[in-house]
Amino acid sequence: MSTTLLVVQALNGLQLGVLLFLIAAGLTLVFGVMDFINLAHGVQYMLGAYFAVAFYGLTGHFLLALLLALAAALLLGLLLEVLVFRHLYGRSHLDQVLATFGLILFFNEAVRALWGSSPLSIPMPEALSGSIALMPGLLYPVYRLAVLAAGLGVALLLWLLIARTRIGMRVRAGASNADMVSALGVNIRRLFMIVFGVGTMLAGFAGALAGPIFAVEPNMGDNFLILAFVVIVIGGIGSIKGAFMASLLVGLVDTLGRSFATDLFRLVLAPAAANQVGPALASMLIYLLMAVILFWRPAGLFPAHGQ
Repeated sequence: MSTTLLVVQALNGLQLGVLLFLIAAGLTLVFGVMDFINLAHGVQYMLGAYFAVAFYGLTGHFLLALLLALAAALLLGLLLEVLVFRHLYGRSHLDQVLATFGLILFFNEAVRALWGSSPLSIPMPEALSGSIALMPGLLYPVYRLAVLAAGLGVALLLWLLIARTRIGMRVRAGASNADMVSALGVNIRRLFMIVFGVGTMLAGFAGALAGPIFAVEPNMGDNFLILAFVVIVIGGIGSIKGAFMASLLVGLVDTLGRSFATDLFRLVLAPAAANQVGPALASMLIYLLMAVILFWRPAGLFPAHGQ
C-alpha cells in the first residue's frame, strides 16, 4: 500500500461520492417530502447517460450534449410525474414499489430496443483529457477532477436553493410536515413537480457525467440505486446535508475497502485466506457501516427536522 495509491483511491472515492449525491439528493427529497418510494430513480441516471450518448452523436460536442441531456431528463421526469407518479401519491408503499419496478423493466427493455445491449461510451472531452500532476509521482485524470468539481458545485447550488430560497423553505417544510404545508395553502402538486423535476435532472446529470468513465449499458442504474438508498438511510431521509455527507462517506468506504481490504487482511491472515475474506468483506462494508450508524443514530446522521 503506497501513499500515491491511497491518494488516488481516495480521490476516486470522492468522485463516486459526488455522483452518488447527485442521485441520492433527488431520491431523499422525493421520499422525505412526498413519502414516495421511487425505485425507478436509478433509471433516470441510466437515461441521462443514454441521452448524452445520443446527443453527442448528433452534435459532436460534449458540453452541448450534456446540456441537452439535462433538458431531456427534466422533461422526461416531469412527464412521468404527470402520467404515472401523480396517481400513486395516495397509494400504499407496496403499490409504489410495484409500479416503479415496472418502470425499471420498461425502460431497461426500451434502451435495449433503441441502443442494443452492447456497452456504449462517450468520448472524453478534448479540453478535459489527459492528466495533471497533483504531487510528485501522482498523475490524476483531469476529467475525474472536473466531475468532482462539478458535483461539489451542484451540491453548493442545491444547498443554497434549499436553505436560502422560498421554494427551498417550502421543500424543507414539506420534508418535515407535508400535510401542514398543504393545509397552509401551498400548491402541493406544483411543489411535488418541482421536487421530481430537480431530482430527475440531477440523476440525469450524474449519468451524463459518468458516460466517459463507466460503460453506458442497460441496468447501469441498478447498483447506483441500491447505493443511493444506503446513502439516504445513513444521512437521514429528507436531508440534503445528510445525503451529501453520507454520499462522500459511502464513496470513500466502498472504494478504499475494495482497494485495500485484501492487503490489510494479509497482515493477519495467510495470503490464500486473505484473498477470500478481503473481497467478501469489502462488498459488505457499506452495509456494516449503515448498521453501525443506525444503531447509534436510528434517524440517520442529519435527519430532516421533524423526522
